[in-house]
Amino acid sequence: MPDTDPRPLVAVLFGGRSSEHSVSCVTAAGVIRAIDATAYRVLPIGITKTGVWRIVEDWASMHFDPANMPEVVENGTEVIPHVSAKGAPLLHRDFTGAVTELDAVDVFFPLLHGQYGEDGTIQGLFELSDTAFVGSGVFASAASMDKHYTKSLMAQAGIPTCPWELVTEPMWDADRAEAEARITGLGFPVFVKPARAGSSMGVSRVETAAGLDRALQAAFDHDSKVIVEPQVHGREIECAVLGSLHDAEVRTSLPGEIEVSGDHDFYDFDAKYLDLADAELTCPARVDEATTARIRELSDQVFRLFDCTGLARVDTFVTESGEVLINEINTLPGFTPTSAYPFMWANTGLDYTDLISELIGIALRDHARARTSVG
Repeated sequence: MPDTDPRPLVAVLFGGRSSEHSVSCVTAAGVIRAIDATAYRVLPIGITKTGVWRIVEDWASMHFDPANMPEVVENGTEVIPHVSAKGAPLLHRDFTGAVTELDAVDVFFPLLHGQYGEDGTIQGLFELSDTAFVGSGVFASAASMDKHYTKSLMAQAGIPTCPWELVTEPMWDADRAEAEARITGLGFPVFVKPARAGSSMGVSRVETAAGLDRALQAAFDHDSKVIVEPQVHGREIECAVLGSLHDAEVRTSLPGEIEVSGDHDFYDFDAKYLDLADAELTCPARVDEATTARIRELSDQVFRLFDCTGLARVDTFVTESGEVLINEINTLPGFTPTSAYPFMWANTGLDYTDLISELIGIALRDHARARTSVG
């Protein structure tokens, strides 16, 4: 990567320390393959499950395989990030321990799902080093990652969301009867979800109070903080948002509807990534114009409420009465070529490669504008 190459250097980060490590690897393979090589240089950096950064040359081989899910493993080399705000280059340590400089990164493209990826931690590193990055900042990432705080902020702002109850490990251990009474008040069946995980990791559908302990323990394997929600009788419809917090307007896609079949009680990990024939995403969703407008309006409002920038996927329920409820917002949604976010944009007229280019462009412009406002 010669210094004379005028193309901005995009460092794509994937893998990471969360339970969604493999999903992140597959996402990165799709994005790297689609980045416009005439406009950008790419540095593929995988992060191992213990947090070691390294250059991954064989990223193209990463795909979903239930018997052999992709993983970034240590190989004796390491990329060392900097925290200086002086545009210092990344360092690279080879097998012998020799350290050399890489080119300075112009923009990071994080494709890290779950904890330490979309919860504000890696975004803090980017902000400390004063480097442009795709996606939302620390606050939006952290608040959107935590389903309890997401719902609390939306409720405070008057944005409709379904009811929920918070259960932490200390709560459950100290007074199960009290927690069970609150959950029972929601009405069964309920969904038990880790508050700060994604890709449906640790999510269970519970029919009666007798199944709560097992479901909560499964969720606690992913997070010490859990939310419980009643089953909403309605359609699962999503909307993609694209834009900058510095702009007066952001763009919303045509909504897409998820329909799950087969042996899946809900849109779980297998339906999302492995049993693709059992999950169908239709875009545009088959809803009337008024409902479509309401979904897009609320998606825009949620994006603004959380000070999001770049991208977000807003998940809604449309009830049998036609009410639109916001379920959650995902600031780093799945980004494989078949994922809902790029699929909805493709059906709205923006293809995968152009979408990636727009996101990189937003990140670079946001960074320049932030520098101007500080100066």
